Amino acid sequence: MRKKYLIKSGLITSFVIGFYFNTLFAQKTVTDNKEITKTEIQNNMKLGVFSISLSVKDLKTSQDFYEKLGFITFAGSMKQNYLIMKNDKALIGLFQGMFQGNILTFNPGWDENANNVENYDDIRDIQKHLKNSGLALTSEADEKTKGPASLMLTDPDGNVILLDQHR
Repeated sequence: MRKKYLIKSGLITSFVIGFYFNTLFAQKTVTDNKEITKTEIQNNMKLGVFSISLSVKDLKTSQDFYEKLGFITFAGSMKQNYLIMKNDKALIGLFQGMFQGNILTFNPGWDENANNVENYDDIRDIQKHLKNSGLALTSEADEKTKGPASLMLTDPDGNVILLDQHR
């Protein structure tokens, strides 16, 4: 009987100590994350709304699949061979026969509803920052122009990233 009592007491004590240390470390992590977040916000570029552009084999089949996941057609058409599908703030572009591979896409100046946002970084400013950071671009925006433009780069794992400003 005494042995069971000691085992139960040991388990409860271990739980209390573990809970205490977990709470202590969790508070430190939250504090550290607040500091990181402030720094990131100060130095962060505004890339705009994010979506993934998927190269699909059959547009209708892909549309049906993503509709079952709760996405609705937001833009594009079968006739144009592309659809932009939306689920809350998540965006997926489905493109048939337009490019190979999948592309991570950012749209400076837009929100997830393709509405203009007031405060955004122009693609040319983003491009300057990327180049000054030592990143190689595979296509560039003409720095002498204003308005719509795009640039592309590839991440270390071969993923293509498109920044496509429409305004």
